Amino acid sequence: MQTRQFETPNTDELLSASAAVLQDLGFQVTESDRDLGFLRAAKERSAREYGQEVRRGVIAFLTTALSVLAAVGGTASNAITLVPVDLQQQINASLIAQPIQDDDKRQEVRIVFYRLVWKGDGMSGDQYFPPGDQKMEMIRDAEIYQQFYARLSKAVFLEAQRI
Repeated sequence: MQTRQFETPNTDELLSASAAVLQDLGFQVTESDRDLGFLRAAKERSAREYGQEVRRGVIAFLTTALSVLAAVGGTASNAITLVPVDLQQQINASLIAQPIQDDDKRQEVRIVFYRLVWKGDGMSGDQYFPPGDQKMEMIRDAEIYQQFYARLSKAVFLEAQRI
């Protein structure tokens, strides 16, 4: 979560500029309440990562090889493991803009980015894990916050200059 202050007395203009920046970053505004100074936006992306696919393949190969060796040795084993991988993600942004107390010319903007990730199917021995499990993660990468605030600063400046 990050907070920045802006030299503008108008919360509506700040919310409009924030919505435009989020849209420029590929988000769609899903909810807004001007009275509360609130915006929520989301975008969908693939969550597949090469490393997860490789790890899934290596583990499946090793557990299959161990099962074959166990069968050759005379013991029955069904220890094949398929590790679930991340399939789809929804990246969300929640933003609050509010006037700074005792200063009617400045506003404070607070934004938080987080993601919901849906996993694919997996298997461990005889236990099957269906697709659809999900997890929520906060996005703590400073670069995404810096990118948002840099664009918002430019948008607020242009709005103030009526450009």
